[in-house]
Amino acid sequence: MWPTDPASLVAIQRELAAATPDPWRRSEHPVVGGAWVCFPFGASGPGADGDPAWAAAVALRRGRDLARHVVAGRAGAPYLPGLMALRTGPLLEEAVRGLPSAPDVLLVDATGRDHPQRAGLAVHLGAVLDLPTIGVTHRPLVGHGEWPADVTGATSPVRVDGDTVACWVRTRQGTRPLVVHQGWRTDLSTAVDVVVGMCRRRRTPEPLRRAREVARRARAGDLRT
Repeated sequence: MWPTDPASLVAIQRELAAATPDPWRRSEHPVVGGAWVCFPFGASGPGADGDPAWAAAVALRRGRDLARHVVAGRAGAPYLPGLMALRTGPLLEEAVRGLPSAPDVLLVDATGRDHPQRAGLAVHLGAVLDLPTIGVTHRPLVGHGEWPADVTGATSPVRVDGDTVACWVRTRQGTRPLVVHQGWRTDLSTAVDVVVGMCRRRRTPEPLRRAREVARRARAGDLRT
């Protein structure tokens, strides 16, 4: 499920875009995971195959840490729009599988249906892990849409060819909105509800914020040794 060349990845993405998995049925207090990959300080541009990388996964219930896991590895490819799975897919999978138990839903810094094939890394990772997933990014990949009102929880659609593929979401008043993407087994309304509920007075949802922190601490520790 993690090909090493663009053509093979695009073929899998098209299959995933056409798939119809059972929708996630959200419980009252789900365990929400977050997964994040970081690269060396000062890195710019698309990066390269073999770049050092640190991937972390965390699991929270009602804001309380249940587990965390971090792995160090190498990027599988440079960054190419729409082909992020080549660069970080296997590392993210390894980090999440290192948790003692799988979360009910996973937040990941990646797109979902806002993608040339309608199946970004948030969809792909969920299919590989057999987990419901939600993507959270700072900007759309191929879609367009105006920002929502400056009110916490306000949303506005991100569209591609007239189809709504994601939402701008104002997670905190007075800050730039985030783009929330439905991923594997999640719909857009549920994705927005989960993300807004996990922000806790911050712009970034807590599972992603903590996963980013864990990955960066691992990077700092490795660079000091």
